[in-house]
Amino acid sequence: MKRILLACTALAFGFAPAAQAQAVSDDVVKIGVLTDMTGFLADVAGPGSLQAVRMAVADFGGKVLGKPIEVISADNANKTDIAANITRQWFDVDKVDMVIDLGNSATGLASVKVAGQKNKVAIAVAPGTSRITNEDCTATAVHYAYDTYALAKGTATTLVKAGLDSWYFITIDFAGGHSIEKDASDTVRANGGKVLGAVRHPSDTTDFSSYALQAQASKAKVVGFATAGKAATEAIKTAHEFGLRKGGQTLAGLYFFITDVHGLGLDVTQDMIVTTAFYWDMNDETRAWSKRFFNEMKRMPTQIQAANYSATLHYLKAVQAAGTDETAAVMTKMREAPINDVFARNGRIREDGLMVHEMHVARVKKPAESKYPWDYYEIKATVPAAEAFPPLSESTCALLKK
Repeated sequence: MKRILLACTALAFGFAPAAQAQAVSDDVVKIGVLTDMTGFLADVAGPGSLQAVRMAVADFGGKVLGKPIEVISADNANKTDIAANITRQWFDVDKVDMVIDLGNSATGLASVKVAGQKNKVAIAVAPGTSRITNEDCTATAVHYAYDTYALAKGTATTLVKAGLDSWYFITIDFAGGHSIEKDASDTVRANGGKVLGAVRHPSDTTDFSSYALQAQASKAKVVGFATAGKAATEAIKTAHEFGLRKGGQTLAGLYFFITDVHGLGLDVTQDMIVTTAFYWDMNDETRAWSKRFFNEMKRMPTQIQAANYSATLHYLKAVQAAGTDETAAVMTKMREAPINDVFARNGRIREDGLMVHEMHVARVKKPAESKYPWDYYEIKATVPAAEAFPPLSESTCALLKK
């Protein structure tokens, strides 16, 4: 009788481990890191993003639900067709379960679209465009580190309230640049300021002389750089060389990262106001993790790279909690669980896919204020998630209407 009862129990519950094992497709959880490995975003994302994902997998233990976790990577070359083709190849042929990072805003939108069509998880970390959780939202995408609203609001609000109320933009001519220029412009106007104009440059520009001269001629109090990576550093360097700061104009980096400060130096970047989701030197936990990253990459992590680590861990925890790598089940667990780690405190993924969390407004230190390598930021304010990101009521994501 006891053997019969045990057999009946096994029929009802005992097959859970076997079912769980079968729930991991192809006996492996495969993560694809698709980013800009060699172009203008390579320093702020690129190989550092791949390293951060690998660190997360190692810290998770290298397995989930008893199955190995595999990480592959590719360079999207900052081209939407390449991003879409690689994403499609990964899902259809290479059996990738989740893609992450996704590079610039245009390539990110392309990958998110394919992931939605294939019913696979896409975590946009590097892209900034708010379209990912508005008109282009999908049920399988998460926008993780920031969006252009969050980056623009902290910096623009701080400067306009300090009396720097007229702006001119130097903007990279693709989705992310357009988006952050709009969000910054809206913030400037909402706080009583005015926008005097803007000029746009292609992503492969190396000569910013004419753009700097146009910004200088505008007489705007603030020149906002709605551009990123190597393009941003070259633009800011040129503006510095042309004497915009000496002429009384304030330089504001809207897509600005710790590696940009390091590359340009404090002489050029001192007193710039930046908004960031992460700073390596904020507390003991961020310092410990960042020093591990530094040991591998020989530079401190950007907010993008730290967010890739966090997002990967959150995804793997969701797979573990769901008991499967099936997309809908994993997405449900990702939305249910709060995010508390080295990157975010009390973060959460909203119904539109936006991960909301605290943001930080920082001032870049003067050379004499920096006491040790990479000691670059003074945190001036922490913006609560409810203020840092656009309210859910303003989202145009179609998922909210169902």
